[in-house]
Amino acid sequence: MADRDFHHPFQPYAIQQQFMEGVYDCIEQGKVGIFESPTGTGKSLSLICGSLTWLREHKRKTFDEAMASVEIEDDEPIWITEHARQERSREIRQLREEFEARLTAVREREKKARERAQRAANGEPSFKRQKKTNAAAEDPEDEEQFMLDDYESENEAASDGTLYSVETRRLMEKLGLLHTIAKHGNAEDDTNELKIYFCSRTHSQLSQFIGELKRVRLPPGYPPEQKDSRGKAGEMTEELKHLTLGSRQNLCINARVNKLPTLTAINERCSELQQPKTPADKKCQYLPQKDSEHVVLDFRDHALAEIRDIEDLAKLGSKLQICPYYAVRPGIGHAEVVTLPYPLLLNKASREALGISLKGHVVIIDEAHNLMESVESIHSASITELQLQQAKAGVAEYYRKFNKRLKDKNRAYVTQIIKVVASLLHFMSNVRQQSSDGNITTANALLATQGADQINLVKLVHYITESKLARKVEGYITHLARAEATRARKPVSDSAAAEVPTLTHLQNFLPCLMNPAREGRFTWVKYDGTIAVKYMLLDPAEHFRNIVEEARAVILAGGTMSPMEDYKQQLFPYLDDITTFSCGHLIPSSNLFVRTITSDQNGSIDFTFKCREKNMIRAGHALLQIVPKVRGGMVVFFPSYSYLEAVHRAWNSAGLTSRLEAQKPTIYDTRGTAGSDPFASYKTAIHVNPTRGALLLSVIGGKLSEGINFSNELGRCVVVIGLPFPNYNDPDWKAKMQYLEERAKQRGEPKGRASRERGENVTMRSVNQAIGRAIRHKDDWASILLFDERYDDERFRRKLPGWIRSCVDEKAAGNVESVVRELERFFEGKNQEEMLDS
Repeated sequence: MADRDFHHPFQPYAIQQQFMEGVYDCIEQGKVGIFESPTGTGKSLSLICGSLTWLREHKRKTFDEAMASVEIEDDEPIWITEHARQERSREIRQLREEFEARLTAVREREKKARERAQRAANGEPSFKRQKKTNAAAEDPEDEEQFMLDDYESENEAASDGTLYSVETRRLMEKLGLLHTIAKHGNAEDDTNELKIYFCSRTHSQLSQFIGELKRVRLPPGYPPEQKDSRGKAGEMTEELKHLTLGSRQNLCINARVNKLPTLTAINERCSELQQPKTPADKKCQYLPQKDSEHVVLDFRDHALAEIRDIEDLAKLGSKLQICPYYAVRPGIGHAEVVTLPYPLLLNKASREALGISLKGHVVIIDEAHNLMESVESIHSASITELQLQQAKAGVAEYYRKFNKRLKDKNRAYVTQIIKVVASLLHFMSNVRQQSSDGNITTANALLATQGADQINLVKLVHYITESKLARKVEGYITHLARAEATRARKPVSDSAAAEVPTLTHLQNFLPCLMNPAREGRFTWVKYDGTIAVKYMLLDPAEHFRNIVEEARAVILAGGTMSPMEDYKQQLFPYLDDITTFSCGHLIPSSNLFVRTITSDQNGSIDFTFKCREKNMIRAGHALLQIVPKVRGGMVVFFPSYSYLEAVHRAWNSAGLTSRLEAQKPTIYDTRGTAGSDPFASYKTAIHVNPTRGALLLSVIGGKLSEGINFSNELGRCVVVIGLPFPNYNDPDWKAKMQYLEERAKQRGEPKGRASRERGENVTMRSVNQAIGRAIRHKDDWASILLFDERYDDERFRRKLPGWIRSCVDEKAAGNVESVVRELERFFEGKNQEEMLDS
């Protein structure tokens, strides 16, 4: 059987063909799949070509089935039946062709505009909206603006998670910006193309993906016919239609808003500028209006006409003088590929706010090695004693001022907030007296006083969101501060208005108190003189399940997904049949040298907690033997920053640091990011002398262990010292392990096995993520040394990626001297190969 044509821009390698086949079959069968393709094997293009080939073929198949199912009376002649089918086909094609023609015209206009721009300065926007001036000086603040509106929505459904005013939501719906079907009968508004939702952690990663997307050319999603609706022979061309989505932080073009320091502040200010009470000249001039619907549609066509990243969309919004955050919505239904970052996909409220429905569509999540942690993080929250004290003071001052002027419902809800805050502070006051620095607690304990346990938190959270109380209170407190500064003749600062409202921290924390106890844990911890209470989601499966149940297929992909058992147990425990795929690397096995170092002349070596200190010096002496054999760059990963710092001190005392630096320039990774760039220093040292190279001492899970390119001379040898197990005394980890053990007990599993397995899997995924950076392309070569006798245990070795595990020589001696001799032969062989090639 011939290989399927996946329209890969290059001749695919065998492993890429297998990967694309796996992706295609997983989507066709409507399954969940976990796919691993090492860094440097063209994973992004394989995902694109495999999924989009399926998409276009499925569209053709669906079209043919729709034509075959056209209902005709049984007694009609064959020629009438065939004519009816052809007429239906022509109608569908004509709609598609008209839309494609419009996008083609946009492409042509943009091409000419770029050509003009090369000959002259950029011109004015093609559409000029009358700008409303942003007054530099605000009107004198009136305390009336801080009053709460009458609240009558107690019996309404819970908030949809948006920050829009009611007026704006109605407007957006009328314009089709909430992805609802317009009422005026325009067929295009009903469009909801089958699509691929492609998600990654950051916009930087999405931009790289979008760059790959531009390389691919696909046949149209409709079968050819003898003549199209214009009487021309041949099949219709169909360019790929793509949109990228982002938050206001990425897409806001209002300078008064996008300069604010946090996303929460930007969201709040945007909402504030849409309020009905906001004067017309103070509202955002870029917000879509009734008379700008044609501009919104123009934005949609421009956005779909070319494949653009998030920065391109922001520039397009500025050019057309329309808010890209809102104007991108009508294009979602027409797009075949939608790219978006983790938070917008994984949070159901965010999806609803954007008008995203996953029903029947395909979801692909790239860089998914930390997906479980991302789901947990997005649905977790914390609040500190200081934040609660500030919220208490702010609400009390607000209540003191406006108490007699508030309507009954507003007064009742503000009083409830005061009670909840008081109960939380009472809890913190009690635990402050305890000798422990932290422990697990419950929602009942947090709400045990002040009658807080009798409050309907669902209604309270809905009230805080709808009433904009956080911004009202913060605005009033800022107003008082400015008034006081004016009286004292001190400079008036705008910084307070830019801060996240203190009540917003409470607003984000309260929903956690409503979650079922089995899904998460509350912990408290003392630090820096204050106390924090944190809610940690422990069961990501339930929050991810709505994605799995809505989508046609879900694919998790990454360069380092091994070991895969955690994904099955933590994300899909309710599924029996999950597709898994792990491909090898493009490099020949001779390009990768992998060994475990288990001993030296003094005996076996492990870096367990009790042995770490005494083995620091032994590790240093081993490196003194290894470093001279390595040509180019060498990276050594340690379990933690604290251990690396202890090693540095021990080596200094023993005189090992100077001896290492005599062999290679030695750069240490440090905590934080300010003031230094160790990777830049490392690259510079290698550039100065590529043969001698440099030595970089870094940390597993640190800023240099993920996403850094250690290709070629930057990573000829990667060493991992020890196993970076989590801190078992950390309250968060304790809560997770307690939860896992409770579930394991219900399944009848032996005590301790679930928590041990999870700890080992987390550890090995971190190790795999670090060592997987050594090989970046098909001609690259490197050595990997795993320094700890525990790496010789099959329990840990089987958790390595297959392409690395296959290069481990299980029969090789694991002592330092033997490994050094083998390593020297490996580098000598590579030197000879390069001399022959030159």
